[in-house]
Amino acid sequence: MTQLTAALSRTYLQGDLDDLPVKATSAIFEGTAIGFVSGYHRQLAATDEFAGFAMLDVASVATDGLANVRVRKRGRIVLTITSVAVTDIGKAVFATDGNAFTLTQGSAAHVGRVVGVYGTNLAVVAFDANRAGLGGQIAELTDSSGGTASDTLAAITGSYVEATIENTVASLAAKINAIIRALG
Repeated sequence: MTQLTAALSRTYLQGDLDDLPVKATSAIFEGTAIGFVSGYHRQLAATDEFAGFAMLDVASVATDGLANVRVRKRGRIVLTITSVAVTDIGKAVFATDGNAFTLTQGSAAHVGRVVGVYGTNLAVVAFDANRAGLGGQIAELTDSSGGTASDTLAAITGSYVEATIENTVASLAAKINAIIRALG
């Protein structure tokens, strides 16, 4: 292609806002965290990929994709997180549903990071749905080692101790899964 020599009207998308197709039978309410599952969007469930926050209510529809929800995909938001403190600034924030937020990872969806404290149990959270989805592309490890995970890897000496090997494998699997969840 060559440089323009006249005005060209282009189609621009909203940037931080997006209209996303809604999953059937999913009523959505303004302010809820939105989850992505099977190609459609709904109020977030812990196992969903985080897609942003709903800007408007959407009534439940009978067919996948029959309605769209306006979503803010990136920004800062004040969320209720029990016992959040200034010492939590920088920590990852997870959601177990569209309105339950925690600093505990578990199997919850990664939403963003604490960037400030707004008041008692209120955190300012920076979120980016485009970044949050990175982890969803990597499957978590299934730990069948039979060991117990910890934050310390035991030394594996010349004498083989099955429990030590199992615990080491379990610890590595747990940390790798934590990294995967933190990515998104």
